[in-house]
Amino acid sequence: MNRIKKTFDQLNKDNKKALGIFVTAGDPNFENSLKLITNLPDNGADFIEIGMPFSDPMADGPSIQLSSQRALKSGMNLNKCLSLIKIFREKNSHTPIILMGYYNPIYKFGKEKFIKNCIELGVDALIIVDLPPEEDDEFYFEAEKNNLSMIRLVTPTTDEKRLKKILLNATGFVYYVSITGITGTQAPDIKNVQDNIKKIKHVTDLPIVIGFGIRSSAQATLMSEISDGIVIGSAVVDLIKKTLDNDLNSSSEGLIRCLDFTKEISKALKHN
Repeated sequence: MNRIKKTFDQLNKDNKKALGIFVTAGDPNFENSLKLITNLPDNGADFIEIGMPFSDPMADGPSIQLSSQRALKSGMNLNKCLSLIKIFREKNSHTPIILMGYYNPIYKFGKEKFIKNCIELGVDALIIVDLPPEEDDEFYFEAEKNNLSMIRLVTPTTDEKRLKKILLNATGFVYYVSITGITGTQAPDIKNVQDNIKKIKHVTDLPIVIGFGIRSSAQATLMSEISDGIVIGSAVVDLIKKTLDNDLNSSSEGLIRCLDFTKEISKALKHN
């Protein structure tokens, strides 16, 4: 049983919801990024989404765009991103790791080489935001053949016909984007989200996770009540930014604030 299925099955059995935390690999640098990723599971994160830094992240809002810029400036690249996961897996063999990003860096790296590295290092799933189902021959089938889950994004504007096409080859879980537009710039409308989650449940038995726009315990609790879990990204990335000095160096305060925030959200979801 893969780590994603095992995690959601256990949470479901315990009547709890999943908390995913998104961080950009190498933000603000390799060392601090590794410290944060390593400590997230012990502070309530059930799975971790690691953003692969890219110079043109068109689906991301200002917060995550800036985190990509900081990471690239510190020398982060796809090889180093994979190194983060390798070190993480030396101590943690159970928390699901999902790589999220854009296809250009993967294409340059070499897709077969990338998939091979992901499997060997313990990546559980990929979210590639700019590869629609029409491009499955380009990458998705090769990944699935190697048991690498391919998580699909569903948005508020996805109609029923498109929904069936998107979810046809989806694995892992379904990532519902709770707002239209870019990440971290709006608050989700609970009624609209609720209606769309119901539509998705008619099409798939996969767990449904809500992300984009969730920034507080109250929002997290609301969204978790109508889904199998939530993902928080921009709010964590903003905490990292707030504790940087003028040279973009982070302190232990930044790590503590991010972990405390993660713990706070986890308690809201799981009623600990």
